[in-house]
Amino acid sequence: MSAGRASEGAGCITWWGFSPARDLLNTGPVRLEGEVNVLLVGSGDPRHILKTISGLQDHESLNVWVIENSMEVVARQLLLLYLALMPKESMGNNEKTEVFLELFGNGEIRSQTEQALRHAASQLSLSVTETPETATHPCLNTSLLKFKERDELARIFKLWLQPQPSSSSSKCSAPILMSKAWDYRVRQHLGTRYDSKKSCFDWDLTMKLHEKGCGVINKQQYTRWRERGLAFEMREGVYQITNPSLLSSRVFTQKGDKVAVRGYWGDIVSSPYLSFGIETDDKSLLKTQNGQHVKTAQDISFANVQELFQSLSSRRGWPTTFQSDAEPEEPSPETDGKVVSINDLMCLNGISVTFLPMDSLNKLPEKQKYSHFFNIIYFSASCVHQFGPTTRQIAAPDAVIVVELAKYILDVNKEQEAGFAKKVVSIALEAEFEPWREGKSDDVHAVFVPQRK
Repeated sequence: MSAGRASEGAGCITWWGFSPARDLLNTGPVRLEGEVNVLLVGSGDPRHILKTISGLQDHESLNVWVIENSMEVVARQLLLLYLALMPKESMGNNEKTEVFLELFGNGEIRSQTEQALRHAASQLSLSVTETPETATHPCLNTSLLKFKERDELARIFKLWLQPQPSSSSSKCSAPILMSKAWDYRVRQHLGTRYDSKKSCFDWDLTMKLHEKGCGVINKQQYTRWRERGLAFEMREGVYQITNPSLLSSRVFTQKGDKVAVRGYWGDIVSSPYLSFGIETDDKSLLKTQNGQHVKTAQDISFANVQELFQSLSSRRGWPTTFQSDAEPEEPSPETDGKVVSINDLMCLNGISVTFLPMDSLNKLPEKQKYSHFFNIIYFSASCVHQFGPTTRQIAAPDAVIVVELAKYILDVNKEQEAGFAKKVVSIALEAEFEPWREGKSDDVHAVFVPQRK
């Protein structure tokens, strides 16, 4: 067994971001108001969308365009947005928060959660296979995707609908068993250190995450996630069914041939706690006693997501764009409170989320519609190479560019982290953007504004 592959910890697919949720309207020199157009490149999950919506005033509107580098990530984004938009008549806020976090950060889920996933997948599959001319939900708009991408989404949702194996079941021949897929990644990552894995997990937590200010990440919960891929265990229950939304295919070369291997290829080191669980406006959740945090990152994630969902409900309006003149539909009584069609989802006043083709970033400058169009453009750490001179053509004159830095990518050392931040600045300058100096020091995101000529 080798000494392991340190660079493999972050994985090759971004199931969750390496930074906390941000209200993007508040990231630049002045808070943007009115109608705001935001482009997210590689954000990996809907944390910024939900956080930005929660900060909107009643009269403000937000249009978000999303580009990801994998249709499997797009499928997850759609799933999580679908859950966020479920009306409280169909699923109470507590249950919705639990199901959302379970599907967001757990490799294995409860049977009730699997049922919710299957219902969502069936409805999303129907929505992406309708013709592009068919009006769709404003926050789940896939009409601009290519036909082959929509076909790929339909294929992914059908995979989710197949019976999933359980770690307690002996029959798991064809489907992927998450417990085995997870353990394979941990062994690959740690190599000869696998036998002392608890010490490795403890080092990453105390010497890295805690040193970076993530003291709320609890040792017991972090170790459980590193061992089993189980980040959120909010109820006494059996977490044994594979979460298919965290499975994807990775292409390997074997004897000269390319082979796609299905498994778990996401982050196994930094944790899903980063998105919603390490920051909060409620300071009571950050209290310490004898030097130890009273609440955990799981508690904070639950409180934050629940609050975000409550803010969605406050913007609730009746569908207008995708239900034409029909009367608002009440959820049908026979749905047992779980099967919610796309038309039954909450429609948020003044909010739209549109998914763009994976290769569209370089093509946007060619389209008149997107000329100097976006008020905010966000690049994840894994997509910063797509930030270039053409970005200026699609950025509004007063645009704000937000770039995720490498602070929470744990396999990166301090020198590499600093080098990455410098590289981001040089990329921005080449694209004719300059650092926003007046901003508060933030080693999580770099913020840029257009150079003044």
